[in-house]
Amino acid sequence: GIAEGVALGQVVLHDPRVVIKNFVADDIPHEKDRLEQAIARMRVSIDDMFNTGDMQVSSEHREILESYRMFAHDRGWVRRLREAVENGLTAEAAVERVQNDTRARMLRQSDPYIRDRLHDLDDLAHRLLRVLTGATSLMHKNSLPENAIVVARNLGPAELLEYDRSRLRGIVLEEGATTSHVSIVARSLGIVGVGLAQNIVSMCEDGDEIVIDGSAGQVHLRPPPDVEAVYVEKLNLSARRQEKYASLVDMDALTKDGVRISLLHNSGLVADLQALNKTGAEGIGLFRTELQFMVASKLPRLGEQVELFREVMDFVGDRPMVFRLLDIGGDKVVPYLRAASEENPAMGWRSLRLALDRPGLLRTQVRALLQAADGRPLKILVPMVTETEEYCKCVGVIRREEERLSRSGLKVPEKLEIGAMIEVPSILFELDELLLHTDFISIGSNDLIQFLTATDRANTRVAKSYDPIAIPRLRAIKMVVDAAKKYNIPLTMCGELAGRPLEALALLAIGMTKLSMGPSSIGPIKDLVLNCDLAPIAKDVQNILERKVPPENIRDLLTGWSEKQNLPI
Repeated sequence: GIAEGVALGQVVLHDPRVVIKNFVADDIPHEKDRLEQAIARMRVSIDDMFNTGDMQVSSEHREILESYRMFAHDRGWVRRLREAVENGLTAEAAVERVQNDTRARMLRQSDPYIRDRLHDLDDLAHRLLRVLTGATSLMHKNSLPENAIVVARNLGPAELLEYDRSRLRGIVLEEGATTSHVSIVARSLGIVGVGLAQNIVSMCEDGDEIVIDGSAGQVHLRPPPDVEAVYVEKLNLSARRQEKYASLVDMDALTKDGVRISLLHNSGLVADLQALNKTGAEGIGLFRTELQFMVASKLPRLGEQVELFREVMDFVGDRPMVFRLLDIGGDKVVPYLRAASEENPAMGWRSLRLALDRPGLLRTQVRALLQAADGRPLKILVPMVTETEEYCKCVGVIRREEERLSRSGLKVPEKLEIGAMIEVPSILFELDELLLHTDFISIGSNDLIQFLTATDRANTRVAKSYDPIAIPRLRAIKMVVDAAKKYNIPLTMCGELAGRPLEALALLAIGMTKLSMGPSSIGPIKDLVLNCDLAPIAKDVQNILERKVPPENIRDLLTGWSEKQNLPI
């Protein structure tokens, strides 16, 4: 799945292809004029999209459309189109030739991020062809069924934004991946999505009944009545649960035996922040600053970063908030920061390693955060710390930027706190040294579990081979919990484990009291906390981890306790 949720509706086939009949130009100057006029009209049509509804305010889909607009103004792309016409092709044939060349070149790239940008360029080429041929847009904008589910080979972000969002319920793509721009836009707009659905376009027709499950990554085309009934009930159950979670918004997350749990959001885009007021979360436990870089087509300048961070801080207000420094590399690739191909990018030149090797990039981001704070308290989290020495180097950069700001006569943060992200196993054996230098720490369970088990979480063959809350992994996490208590350092869990009820129960059982998760997980986790009598569960789990009783499967133990206490797992 590329965007979570369940949607039932009717198929709307999206096919922007235009058939070209004339390839050789009879009048080259005339074809050049046609090309220039078509490019100008296409750019105006993209500009017009910025004048609609939610495009008036800053959002991630506006930022993605900005980068899409930059593709339309790319000089190299336009130059290649002009050269193709000058070599004797019609304007339409020139667009097709240039796009085919671009597609062949980009498909040779091993970088999934670069390959996913191909969809944006396909969208642009198809849009230009429609302008040239006078073909009407096949977006069905005014004739969408009430519950439309768009099915396509691929889809550009601008194409998705052209659909009537009041009627669009979901998208199914043959080529879509979670890192694609259209996936990011779909998640932002709350549109359910499934990608990598092989041959789906050839299997369906307009108007077919379809059910899609973004969470499970499943598509049911022309479902039998019993399957449809199951998903209708799933939607109804989800609606009832949402009503229940809404009633918990103003309640403190307190277990039945009086343990207070702090529930926070993971975020990374301005639009995510709107959910803060709806879920009742206490603040932002992790703001991923790299998403601004991933949706941009060029390196964000200092002023652009300051503007984003200031907007985020203004919205969050006095609530707690942690900004994680740029965590790119591995599976988070940006096209304008190229690096040599790596066999194991997750364990390569990424995150803090990249930042220390590119100090200008690090200093600019730190400077932007300090300026955006404008005297307000600021928490900065250093990602992927492998050893104390490199963490201290990063702290040195931050402190020097703070001094520079002070010398410039600008306001420094009222209180600047710097923390470390615990996600590399080697740092578990240097916690006593590291915690002497930190104001707080956070656990990134996604990478920590991946590195502890030597399993690539993107590899479906092994990603689910090892239970993240099995005894070895839970002991590793408890090492961090115990060290944080020893040095009285605040600790937050920021990985996916925090947002899954059974896994969250395991974390609570070993002493975690601050959990940061996606907004949609706040309700289920708060419901779990409010119904939980934690002490007996914690005692059983800790007895197993401390070898006081024979080993037992932790997941089975917690499932048993959830049944005894009737917990909403």
